[in-house]
Amino acid sequence: LGPRKKMASSNNYRQSREDFKKQKELEELRKLAVAPPEVDEEGNMINPHIPQYMSQAPWYVTDGKVGLKHQKMSHFGKTKEKMGLNTKFEARVKKGHRAKKFRKGACNNCGAMTHKTKDCLERPRRRGARFTGKCAADEVYREDNTKDYDAKRDRWKNYDTSKYKDIIEFHNKVEGARRKAKAKELDEKMKRKALRKQEKRKAREERRAAKKKKREENPDFDSDSDSDSDSDSDSDEEEDSAEDMKDDEGAVIQKRDARTRTTVRNLRIREDTAKYLLNLNTKSAHYDPKTRSMRANPHPEKDPSELTYAGDNFVRGSGEVKAVGALQLFAFAKNEDGEEVHLNAAPSQAELQYQAEQKRRMEAANRHRASVLDKYGGTKHLKVPAKELLLAQSENYVEYSEDGKVIKGHEPAIPKSKYAEDVKENNHTAVWGSYWKDGKWGYACCCLTVRNSYCTGSAGQAIANSSAKRKRIQA
Repeated sequence: LGPRKKMASSNNYRQSREDFKKQKELEELRKLAVAPPEVDEEGNMINPHIPQYMSQAPWYVTDGKVGLKHQKMSHFGKTKEKMGLNTKFEARVKKGHRAKKFRKGACNNCGAMTHKTKDCLERPRRRGARFTGKCAADEVYREDNTKDYDAKRDRWKNYDTSKYKDIIEFHNKVEGARRKAKAKELDEKMKRKALRKQEKRKAREERRAAKKKKREENPDFDSDSDSDSDSDSDSDEEEDSAEDMKDDEGAVIQKRDARTRTTVRNLRIREDTAKYLLNLNTKSAHYDPKTRSMRANPHPEKDPSELTYAGDNFVRGSGEVKAVGALQLFAFAKNEDGEEVHLNAAPSQAELQYQAEQKRRMEAANRHRASVLDKYGGTKHLKVPAKELLLAQSENYVEYSEDGKVIKGHEPAIPKSKYAEDVKENNHTAVWGSYWKDGKWGYACCCLTVRNSYCTGSAGQAIANSSAKRKRIQA
């Protein structure tokens, strides 16, 4: 305990009250940058704001001098220089000598002693080293603790820059193949377009030749020939422009950039009235120019049936929006009950479960209704005629003209002719005129073309089919 007591006394010697007070005042002045900071034996300034538990050295490493050497590893004799970013990388795994026969406890696949069979990274062999005796070299691992902070976190350490050429060549090949495919597709498209134009030109020439022939046969046909030819050329040009305005899938587009082969989507049709022009009142529905949306109704005072546009929120309450909302609430309820139902991840599964739940609820309601009717009766009261028959009135709006015809409301009844309709004669199952062949009417049930004949059924159909087949063979 002698040296330990001596070192402790040299580091933490006893001070008088005045010396301790002066030392504290000096520390405060150094923190306020009034007094010069303390300097160690190498001439480095010591930060006065460093806490005391860091600046004071422990008793077993102190040498009585002021400094921060006890905070560095070099003070303990570890002066080995660490590897940096520019240091050449050394392989971590080194191959040693190769065994000539299998050793007990080695890997059954490659024969190395440094790992087991389940940890082997070699290719799985049909017959392992245990049976063939061909053993791989043992791996010698070396712990590398000589890297500094940046070298340990270097992502591109040991990366061979020559491998990047293979990546560039691969992408160049892919780009070349894509360009060839695109060029081939454009060539085929141009050929199809030229073929369509050729067919149209041929059809146009045929029409002109037919008109010329008619003019030769009938001189009075020349009156409208010029206008017809002009209309034909105009229609052909319109058809060509219409074909150009369609993409490969037949969808109509409004604008196409020929240089980049991209389709530009128009925000609205030019003939339509803009949303912000529907109601010019400043206190009407708000229009957001950034999203081009008007959520509220611009004309709330008008009849909804007469409105051409009722706001963007109208779409959210129409169509299948309510069904999707009910499906989402069903998924939320199932998740709260502990079942995993996700509408976005598995929409088909959620839809099937929702349909099964609705079917189960409907069956339960029907069973409950049937049980109540069986217990208390009252089925006869449910068979009530329609409200129109009971009260001779309804809420359906019907508008009549002066002569009593329906103008708006109910669809007018289809008038019947004075002749008998849907009359089946002589045990026929189809009416006369349901069958047509070779310019003659007949019955479709037996293929007979004789009026007021008796039906022969499938036998007549077989005879008619065989005779038609015989005629085709002879032809």
